[in-house]
Amino acid sequence: MNHMRRTDSDMTQGSIRRHLVEFAIPMAVGLLFQQLYNTVDTLVVGNFVSKQAQAAVGSTGPIINTVVGFCAGLATGASVIISQRYGAHDEDGLSKAVHTTIAATIIMSLLSTAAGLIIIEPMLRFMQTPADVWDDARQYLFIYFSGVSGILFYNMGSGILRAVGDSRRPLLFLILSALLNTVLDLFFVLVLGMKVDGVAWATVLAQLISAAAILWTLSREKSAYGIRWKRLTLDRKSMLGILQIGLPSSIQSAITAFSNVFVQSYINAFGSACMAGYAVYAKLDAFVLIPVQALAMASTTMVGQNWGAGQKDRTRDSVGVALWMSLISTAVLGLGAFLAARQLIGLFSPDPEVVDYGVRFIQIITPFYLMVCFNQIYAGALRGIGDATMPTVIMLLSFVVFRQIYLYITRLLNIGFLAVALAYPMGWILCSTLLAVRYHRSVLFSKDPAPSAADHSDDL
Repeated sequence: MNHMRRTDSDMTQGSIRRHLVEFAIPMAVGLLFQQLYNTVDTLVVGNFVSKQAQAAVGSTGPIINTVVGFCAGLATGASVIISQRYGAHDEDGLSKAVHTTIAATIIMSLLSTAAGLIIIEPMLRFMQTPADVWDDARQYLFIYFSGVSGILFYNMGSGILRAVGDSRRPLLFLILSALLNTVLDLFFVLVLGMKVDGVAWATVLAQLISAAAILWTLSREKSAYGIRWKRLTLDRKSMLGILQIGLPSSIQSAITAFSNVFVQSYINAFGSACMAGYAVYAKLDAFVLIPVQALAMASTTMVGQNWGAGQKDRTRDSVGVALWMSLISTAVLGLGAFLAARQLIGLFSPDPEVVDYGVRFIQIITPFYLMVCFNQIYAGALRGIGDATMPTVIMLLSFVVFRQIYLYITRLLNIGFLAVALAYPMGWILCSTLLAVRYHRSVLFSKDPAPSAADHSDDL
């Protein structure tokens, strides 16, 4: 497989820290530009349209993530299977997994578009969307779901490349499309006078371009993970492996996102200013957590490759290094956001009430960010060794069941805004504690040697 190592990366040898950094930095830059999509939307409508439009764009996230999150979970499953077969040097199995992934994405795109369009109004009603926000939120969602295939194909295609250690080419296309999204946002809103519909179309067009670029790249790839469109198939063993690992993650992502609809309904009760303030906080939150997300994805790929190659000690060491790197970077960025909260929120909105709400969210939640490092790194590591079910159960318990019970009880006690703001940190604490226990009781700490992917691939 020497011919496969031009843009990909074999993480089964060499410095763990160097591999993580080299893989995570492009991933972090990619996540940075990916966040620009909806962040630019929020910034543009907040400064040039209205706080109601800003609330509409920001509050649609849980609805979008309910559909997109399900597909992203399957992308995680595909990435793990592909990384394991790559680490085991199984070219035939690798090719089948890639072509199965693309065929499944075509099916998911059709289903996601239909499902997204159907759930718009029921979800907005369920979320108790205020009347002054309703029309803008409905319009944004209709346009977004009409072009949702762009984000699905980009996520799947880039997941294929990242599974073999190539995070650079997805990054280049993502930067291009994110910059295009920014230009289109400003052009549609400032030049053409469009409002929420303008930022929605800008997002969809940019995502479709990034998807086309990633598919073009894979189609031209001569290695075993390249796409040969005539070979598209739903290989039974590959599909079962993807579902075994990805379906629990899909269910967890979709249910967690849907549970955030409940949280959003609590926020919506405080009015459009609070909704807009929370929308701005959520964008800044996403930027602060970029390093831990990048390191979690890097360590998942590294864990998958080394577990597939039968190197248990190296697999375990990579998780420890990724955890410490994520803790340090998150602490630095979280402190910066806390200290500069008012200035950062002010960039997104001139409305004093919106700024006040945003600052309150930042000051209450950021002290708990270190907890995210534990649940992200440990969950990614467990999935990398094929243990996908228990992280899913733990996250559902923490982010859905516990969080909803917590919010219900605090509403009965009439605690108010503070309780709603603490809903996420309380879930993080419980999730990190349970995942830490599960990780340290996993097969990574048993005395048995790790089986190579070649040994257990028939079981997938």
